[in-house]
Amino acid sequence: FSSLYVFSQNTYIPDDAFEQELINLGLDVIFDDSVTTSSIDTITWLDISNSGIVDITGIEDFIALSYFFCYNNQIDSINLINNPNLFEFNCNNNLLKYLNVKNGNNLSLWYFTALNNDSLMCINVDNVAYANYNWVKDWQCTFSDNCYPNFDGFLLNNNDNRKLNKVIDIFGRTID
Repeated sequence: FSSLYVFSQNTYIPDDAFEQELINLGLDVIFDDSVTTSSIDTITWLDISNSGIVDITGIEDFIALSYFFCYNNQIDSINLINNPNLFEFNCNNNLLKYLNVKNGNNLSLWYFTALNNDSLMCINVDNVAYANYNWVKDWQCTFSDNCYPNFDGFLLNNNDNRKLNKVIDIFGRTID
């Protein structure tokens, strides 16, 4: 008698609209806030435009992604540091406040547009001169290699509604 255990790594997809698009594209089958990582880590083309998506947490596991289109959504942050194969990217018409494309390979990203993101003030890049010459963004926004100097590469959700209930010291006493 032998047992076979199969373990698969999953990628967290908290946004229902994003997961629905992955289901529509045949990359996921169960609506459960996750997708099997092995079904997305070889995807090179992803178009999730016009889908009502707010949060694209999970995009970091699309490590082979070359063409990424997410325009006309309500996305407020995009972190593409784990997507070094990007060749084309369009995130026009979102609610972006944060965009990081500092992935070590910006010279290969020949088509980049981030228009109509009025709250986006800075885009983190590897090569500022290349980005200024080749990419399109809104007038109020700048390219920089250090937009977020106190940022450690992990983006917390700006819509986090958690509150601190109480603080307890090491002796178990409540601190006011």
